[in-house]
Amino acid sequence: MKNFFVAIIPARSGSKTIKNKNMSLVNNKPMIYWSIIEALKSKYIKEILISTNCPKVKNYCKKFLKNNKINLISRPNNISKDNTKMLPVINHAKNYSKYNDDKSLSGFILLQPTSPLRKRIDIDKACELFIKKRPDSLVSILKLKHIYNPESLYFLKNNNLKKALKIKNSFLKQSKKTYYVPNGAAIYITRKDKINKFIIGGKKIIGFLMPYIRSIDIDNREDLKLVNILFKKNV
Repeated sequence: MKNFFVAIIPARSGSKTIKNKNMSLVNNKPMIYWSIIEALKSKYIKEILISTNCPKVKNYCKKFLKNNKINLISRPNNISKDNTKMLPVINHAKNYSKYNDDKSLSGFILLQPTSPLRKRIDIDKACELFIKKRPDSLVSILKLKHIYNPESLYFLKNNNLKKALKIKNSFLKQSKKTYYVPNGAAIYITRKDKINKFIIGGKKIIGFLMPYIRSIDIDNREDLKLVNILFKKNV
């Protein structure tokens, strides 16, 4: 396969907002299931590395090992802490890839389990954009709703609203600039020769625009409820 990618799915234990978050049920399946299954559908992903220190995730993911694309990796506790950055996790996982020296390997793609509405079509289109543009890194992004626009941000001090940023107020939606924001790490791609330095960085970083619904990142129980409603309504 020419121009393929290795996917890394990080799934540690110890979430503070939702206990056993990666195993929380989303449409009657553990949350991590949706990232695994969509990665398996991708025509560009040749290998999937699941990095975890969680016994429940390990036991559940063993069912996928019959697929030769899947590699289940035990993550050391020293890189499984609350304050652990993602780069050492990625660098540890990638050492277990069968394809590190393959010249057709274009890059590593990070797929967080907390984006269960991300689909195979998003993954493949991001890969195609990466192959076409040849950047150092790619991040999936979301168009910022006008009510969250920096021109509309305030902080509260003694019940008084204070302008958050020194940007001229523009209350009209049509007058505001358009801003974009990473959508909760639905898709990160880094060139294989840059992965030791950063996940998102380099001289050339490109954005891959995703729709709002498929950009929802599960951070708390409200997010979890919303995603389950969307699945139930088949949105």
